[in-house]
Amino acid sequence: MGATDNPDWPQWPDDLPILRRQAVRVVVRDAQGSVLLFRTRDIAHPDLGLWWELPGGGLDEAETYLEAAVREIREEAGLAINPALVGPPLWRRTASFKHRQVRHVQEEVVVAAQLGATAPHIDVRGRLAYENEDYVDFGWWTVADIERSGERFYPGRLPALIAPFLAGEEFDEPFELFS
Repeated sequence: MGATDNPDWPQWPDDLPILRRQAVRVVVRDAQGSVLLFRTRDIAHPDLGLWWELPGGGLDEAETYLEAAVREIREEAGLAINPALVGPPLWRRTASFKHRQVRHVQEEVVVAAQLGATAPHIDVRGRLAYENEDYVDFGWWTVADIERSGERFYPGRLPALIAPFLAGEEFDEPFELFS
């Protein structure tokens, strides 16, 4: 395992160059309560297979989690989210994963955002080039379907934590080594 320069940080593999960042993940819910998930892969690491993940990404310099959440949903899904309908960061976590020959180590917050429409159209025109390669599909999932699914998710504990999170519980999740 790799060493860190901060003893409070968890250990992760010392296998790739490291990018440390702050990030946000968004539980986007439609008018019926279904959750938007992206079917994802990493073309640089085909051995990782496919998984379903919450939309989101890294915060730009001087950007708040709220600004990043609104921007990421607009870029990745083409959806305009009213910032007033984005909840507080009740779920906090540290995670590490491989992506495009870089090991990401990130402090994440997870927020919920409510849409007024049911299963709105996803517009991919605002995505970055690598997102168009990585996101192979999307789906609107019920919370019950997420909870009982045998699929792989990012965050990994999404099936266990989504219902309590949406009910307003706060979580400081332990470190997740996703890949």
